Amino acid sequence: MSVTPEINPTLLPRLRADLAAAGYTVDGVEAALGPLASGALHREQRLPADLATRGKYEPVRVLIRLFALGFPVAWDDADVALPTLRADGAVQLGIARAEGADLRATCDLRPYGDEDHAWWVASDLSEIATGVPLAESHVLGVGNASTTLAEWTIRRKVATALDLGVGSGVQALHLATHADHVTGTDLSSRALRFAAFTAALNDTDVELRHGSLLAPVAGERFDLVVSNPPFVITPRAAGVPQYEYRDAGLVGDGVVEALVRSVGEHLEPGGVAQFLGNWEIRRGADWRDRWRDWLAGTGLDAWVIQRDVQDPAEYAELWARDAGQRQGAAIYEQMYAAWLADFADRDVEAIGFGVVTVQRPATEREPWIDLAVVSGPVAAGVGHAVDAGLIARTALAERGEAWLLDTAWRVAPDVTVERHTVPSSEHPDAPAALLARQGSGLLRVATLDPATAGLLGVCDGSLTARVALGVIAELLGESAADTVAAALPTLRALVADGFLHA
Repeated sequence: MSVTPEINPTLLPRLRADLAAAGYTVDGVEAALGPLASGALHREQRLPADLATRGKYEPVRVLIRLFALGFPVAWDDADVALPTLRADGAVQLGIARAEGADLRATCDLRPYGDEDHAWWVASDLSEIATGVPLAESHVLGVGNASTTLAEWTIRRKVATALDLGVGSGVQALHLATHADHVTGTDLSSRALRFAAFTAALNDTDVELRHGSLLAPVAGERFDLVVSNPPFVITPRAAGVPQYEYRDAGLVGDGVVEALVRSVGEHLEPGGVAQFLGNWEIRRGADWRDRWRDWLAGTGLDAWVIQRDVQDPAEYAELWARDAGQRQGAAIYEQMYAAWLADFADRDVEAIGFGVVTVQRPATEREPWIDLAVVSGPVAAGVGHAVDAGLIARTALAERGEAWLLDTAWRVAPDVTVERHTVPSSEHPDAPAALLARQGSGLLRVATLDPATAGLLGVCDGSLTARVALGVIAELLGESAADTVAAALPTLRALVADGFLHA
């Protein structure tokens, strides 16, 4: 576990060139494994990928066996797969070691990327490669949480960005594509070494600093802060391992609270912070109550989206398995019981998971807060929708009701309206429900009444909302004032969520 890769400016370009030439990329690995084995590997099941690569010596399959599956490969096969680095170079870089006539990886090295970039991320070998539970100092590679955060992050051009809890460097790679300067911090010295190797392998500049949470950047401000913090709620109990990559050492959801209350001091005016988190939901309380308490006095705009809820037993099972513990093992049962007792002590009946976006207002005004549930699937590239939603909510807060009513709105091209009827009713043609549905972004669904459905039907950029609602009121036989007042909350939501564009 003490081994971490070495940064060698002569050998790293060779490794990078060999990985690219072999097709050791996200698409290349999926093509080599096929959908079945590739899907199984994403679920941390190794056998199908083993069968798909066993006895096959194309460079990409050799690299999959070596760096993704953790199998030893013949020294000569490694030389062919890494023709300029060679097996000796891999040993010198500290990413592999000699094992008789074979070469065995000492770290996990996986392809990763987005629509425009192909990268590689170095981390500790996973449990499927080692066959043993993770060490407490384990440095995680590309996981579901890191890909979720990357998908939800806004990608506007910024001068300065901070990756808080940089880990193996996944978010820093993304940030470097749209930030002039990227800083990464982590309490784990081991993680910083992996992040430095990941950055160097991908020819990416990241300034790395050691320390807990925001301490390494005291007194500094950034345009964008992203964090996949150690948000897991783990009991402080004897015999329960504390993993650096997921446990902050605080009671309950204290790390998320601390981040919410302090991150605003490190944001430039108009600056944004985005992070993942878990939060406790106490018996008889609404999850929004906890967030309102945390946000009070921060002066931050906040858009908190709860994506999932688990009961204490589901939560304990998830995170006991996450570290490679197996059901039935003594430590698994001990951890499970400790989690249940810890939650019971604080009367926690559920745990929420979600994505948090906060913004320091650029002007003097009251902050806006939107606490929403989006539990279903979202479209790829949802970060663009988050950015648009952030801009729309800020405009609503700064420009007010008059702007909302006196703007000529246009329906977004991905929006459709559904009319639901009840055939057995006395009036089968009368709609029982009118729904507006997004085809991209957050895939939100909005409930409409006749007035707002009519408004959506005429929003082509030619009439202001006030004028359109006045005409609709006349057609419905209602007063214009009443129709406008009733439609305002729905109109505001349609603008905030991107159903309507200016």
